[in-house]
Amino acid sequence: MSASGGFTGVTTFCERINLAAFAFLGCLEFRISIFEFGCGQRIGNVLYSITLKRRFKSIPALMVVLCLAASLGCAVGPDFRPPEMPVPAAWAGPVPLPAVTPAEKNLARWWTVFEDHRLASLIEDAVESNLDLKLAEARVRQARAARGIAQSFLAPTVDAQASFQRSEAPVSSSATAGRLGGSTERVTADQYVAGFDAAWELDIFGGLRRSVEAADADLQASVETRRDVLVTLTAEVARNYIDLRAFQERISIARQNLDAQKHSAKLTRQRFEGGFASGLDVANAEAQVATTAAQIPSLEVSAQQAIYSLGVLLGREPAALVPDLAPTLAIPTAPPSAPIGVPSDLLRRRPDIRQAEAAAHAAAARIGVAKAELFPRFLITGSVGIRSNELGSWFDWSSRLWNFGPSVSWRVFDMGRVRSEIAQREAQEEQSLILFQKTVLTALQEVEDTLIALDKEQERRKALVEAVVFNRKAVDLSIKLYTEGQTDFLNVLQAQRSLFVTEEALALSTRNLSTNLVALFKALGGGWDLEEAE
Repeated sequence: MSASGGFTGVTTFCERINLAAFAFLGCLEFRISIFEFGCGQRIGNVLYSITLKRRFKSIPALMVVLCLAASLGCAVGPDFRPPEMPVPAAWAGPVPLPAVTPAEKNLARWWTVFEDHRLASLIEDAVESNLDLKLAEARVRQARAARGIAQSFLAPTVDAQASFQRSEAPVSSSATAGRLGGSTERVTADQYVAGFDAAWELDIFGGLRRSVEAADADLQASVETRRDVLVTLTAEVARNYIDLRAFQERISIARQNLDAQKHSAKLTRQRFEGGFASGLDVANAEAQVATTAAQIPSLEVSAQQAIYSLGVLLGREPAALVPDLAPTLAIPTAPPSAPIGVPSDLLRRRPDIRQAEAAAHAAAARIGVAKAELFPRFLITGSVGIRSNELGSWFDWSSRLWNFGPSVSWRVFDMGRVRSEIAQREAQEEQSLILFQKTVLTALQEVEDTLIALDKEQERRKALVEAVVFNRKAVDLSIKLYTEGQTDFLNVLQAQRSLFVTEEALALSTRNLSTNLVALFKALGGGWDLEEAE
């Protein structure tokens, strides 16, 4: 897999541009030996030998050639190609229907499948006020500004300047010094200067354009990071809301079982007082009541903490949502299905994969930025203004001044710093490609994990529904037989314990089924509108 490629047919073009530029300079002799060009491909040696000879006296002609070279020049470094990552043709795990290409509108607002208006309201509020999302949006604006800075270097810079200077200097002569007894005259002079200074670096070898390309990729990466935050945020709000309703459901189950166990304990005490039950039965009944009661406070703590988490996710103080969310409601459920599509859809849909690709693009562009340091830099500088010793003659035509001309600089020795920087950038590109591969594999694993978890949780919940039905029958029958004296209290205890355990397990399974569905939507990259982005 490679994300970058070299040049095709660029060498000859660049030779012509460079020969023209150096010929017009006509005052330097360069011997350039280029062994590598583009993506590490050896294309031979290019030898330029320019003899010291002034052939052109026209500065405007020189400017035209340099500007043409800047506009048509090549860009050194690798050209980015999106990395290719082989993915399976189909999912290994059981796929819930519909297994078709994702309906973008459904994935963009996947939480509507739960048909819970409170959940939808919480997610919409979180999108408006979550601090992590605001932070990501600020980073997008920062990246956009950085792109503007990089773009600005392609254009000339113009500075306006004005100054006033008063000076005094001695004026002496032998005659004057003798007449004045060795003293000298002093002359005071004023100088008024105003004008404009301009400079333009000609991007002949594309270093500045590669900087803009890297800034564009950084901007895209920041946009995808914001989308990834949005995907995570919507899933976190849904998961915390489902956890809250699950804790509330378990509290209700515990209290219902506690009431039933208290009733059984009261019946046991009455039978004990009538001589029909032993003290052991009473002790067992009271112990079971205390055990069930002890579980309720920890569930209440977890429910309250879930509300606090939702408050922070919405950018509010932790207890802000307590009045709205404290009343008990059912766990939100939805049909265990999703427009899952095929594995290759993840490469287009998941923001973290898109962000990793953009990061690889930026890394490839920065190789070109580093390679441009191997070549000369051409600048055009000039200034225009007025200078006068008297303010009254400041705008006279004779006070005008100007200068204009090209310059070239080329680092001839830096102890290998530039080549080391190129090697550093190439290693960073390699890291970004490895990270892209890892991100894709992690995404595939997340989908496969949720698929198998969703499928097996459905089987588990179906069995738990049957277990609750039979345990309720067992409790009713054991209490009836106990009051008739046909069985001992141990069977009642066992039936009540089994009912409590299976009812709580059913509540947890309902919660797991919903959170697994949320995890599947998150793994698919749901929560943002792909159609609007493209």
